[in-house]
Amino acid sequence: MEYSFPACLFWLESEGKQRFGSHFRIEKADQRLLYKLLVYAIGDRENMIKLGLSPHKGILLSGPVGCGKTTLMTLISQFFPRLNQYAMVSARSLSLRFAIEGYGVISQYSTQSFKYTSGGYLPNVYCFDDVGTERPMQYYGNDCNVLGEILLARYDHFVKKGMLTHITTNLSASKLEELYGNRLRSRMREMFNLVAFSADSNDKRQ
Repeated sequence: MEYSFPACLFWLESEGKQRFGSHFRIEKADQRLLYKLLVYAIGDRENMIKLGLSPHKGILLSGPVGCGKTTLMTLISQFFPRLNQYAMVSARSLSLRFAIEGYGVISQYSTQSFKYTSGGYLPNVYCFDDVGTERPMQYYGNDCNVLGEILLARYDHFVKKGMLTHITTNLSASKLEELYGNRLRSRMREMFNLVAFSADSNDKRQ
């Protein structure tokens, strides 16, 4: 597979400036992480193996607040094959929607999450953004960890039908386990390739 990493970086920076403003730039310290994401998105299996990435798992992109996780996952989606491009979905917004709309929100992003193509039904791919910033919500008095339920349902489809899911989070593995429990944390190890910014990554919002 032939592609130019510098050309990909140039496109990302140009597109980033158009979407997010002239201040946007790709920092040199983030280029290795970006290389991992691009290799995965493009489907370069030889380099995925070298980097310890599985094409059968989604991406869990972690890093400190403001390091650019949401921005990069938004831009990187364009490098995926069309059927694997994903929508960014705010975890916090999903929880707020659940409080108003109820369990149909969970169904929308899990059990009903399939699209029809000429080759049959394929699972929809989503990137759930800022996982861990939401809080458990109530609907008619019933407490629900909305993202936890969605991820558990998508895990079942991941095992049976290869449904891919991506997430971004500020939280460590131990904090995710504290929020969602050991049952989901164990399944997340199967579902995701971990790609992480360094703990001292700059806050790009400054």
